[in-house]
Amino acid sequence: MIDYTEGSNKQYHTQLSVNDVGDYVILTGDPKRVKDIASYLEDSYFVADNREYVTYSGYMNGILCSVVSTGIGGASTAIAIEELVRLGCHTFLRVGTCGGIRLDVQGGDIVIASGAIRQEGTTREYAPIEFPAVPSFDVLSAQVESAKKLCLPSHVGVVQSKDSFFGQHAPETMPVYPEL
Repeated sequence: MIDYTEGSNKQYHTQLSVNDVGDYVILTGDPKRVKDIASYLEDSYFVADNREYVTYSGYMNGILCSVVSTGIGGASTAIAIEELVRLGCHTFLRVGTCGGIRLDVQGGDIVIASGAIRQEGTTREYAPIEFPAVPSFDVLSAQVESAKKLCLPSHVGVVQSKDSFFGQHAPETMPVYPEL
């Protein structure tokens, strides 16, 4: 494999090294949310800022955890996760905003994905389209339990991942409208 880091021991896109991040990572799309989310960790501190990838680390119950932005979409998220896995990270929780079609889901409600329809291109680089996109049962159960314990309005179900924001929200403006 090509060493894009030129011997720096930092990941090329995130500019992170092995001791910069914890095993558990909270991912968010918007770089502007990272510092706010990290403020809930104990002794949080700034680690790196490169491209759309901003990283803070801190402690939760004495365990080093990190918050990393991914930018928008599957491709930039995949880059972040691949580089984080190379550094030893193994559990990821995505927080942020999403679209929706269920009328009973209100802004501010917690949406917990029990699976995802992979109607985009990035995940096809990792697994055949027939392979289900489902989370770890333990992590899913912990999310559901936490939402109940905190009395947060939450919804568990299958979500859909798409590449085109405007193709999804204004399909009639796209050349492939009949397919959308």
